[in-house]
Amino acid sequence: MVSGPIIFIEDDEDDKNIIDVVLNELNIPNKTIWFDNCMAAFNYLKETNEQPFVIISDINLPGLSGVEFKQKLDSDERLRIKSIPFVFFSTSLAKKTVNEVYSQMNVQGYFQKASSYEQIKHTIKTILEYWKICKHPNSKESITA
Repeated sequence: MVSGPIIFIEDDEDDKNIIDVVLNELNIPNKTIWFDNCMAAFNYLKETNEQPFVIISDINLPGLSGVEFKQKLDSDERLRIKSIPFVFFSTSLAKKTVNEVYSQMNVQGYFQKASSYEQIKHTIKTILEYWKICKHPNSKESITA
């Protein structure tokens, strides 16, 4: 697994607890950094020198929404250059929102939170396994011309 922290933006304490159990059960070695609002996550990303492994954000959040947060990240040159993989993980599956995030932003995935623990576990595992083997600017292996 890539060594950077996994950044979660999630304001629902029950969802956070379930995801924590899933990460422990999957033996994910990465540090997990939790934020319950997007501005705190944005400020952290602006200040840290760490290269996050992936950002996993809910859509419906207090203050700045997940969509607005992603737009803010994309408009910040320093953060955009970091090429941090970004996916949404939300109960919301509004067609308009899904279309917006794929057509207007550099988002790498949109996953719906399932209602069962096993489905949530499968989704989290799939997201992390994908980014573990995906070749992108932050991959440990060199990408040749």
